[in-house]
Amino acid sequence: MSIDDYLAGLAGPLREIGEKLTPIIAAALPGATGAMWHGHPVWGLGDRPGQRPVCLVKAYGSYVTFGLWRGQEITDPSGRLIPSARTMMAAVKLRDVADVDPALFSDWLRAAAQMEEA
Repeated sequence: MSIDDYLAGLAGPLREIGEKLTPIIAAALPGATGAMWHGHPVWGLGDRPGQRPVCLVKAYGSYVTFGLWRGQEITDPSGRLIPSARTMMAAVKLRDVADVDPALFSDWLRAAAQMEEA
């Protein structure tokens, strides 16, 4: 299954969120590899999924999680990134396409990529 297949299989509002996120991710992470990993899309800086992962998109019943592997290390004046139980990870739950903030998310992605490149 491809990322496009994954998004196409989502219910309307969730698909719209995913379709708004993917070009933001592509623009903020030029050259990143996007692939399905553990059943959902993941983008990383290596040649294969899971190698130096930066972010993920994962749909649930009523929202989409946009997560960053090193999100807890990112300065987030918006307060929208919520630390996860996994070390270093943080995410935001998106319930509507209007919850996607392209400028903010691009800043997060660039910061996360810089950490992986260091």
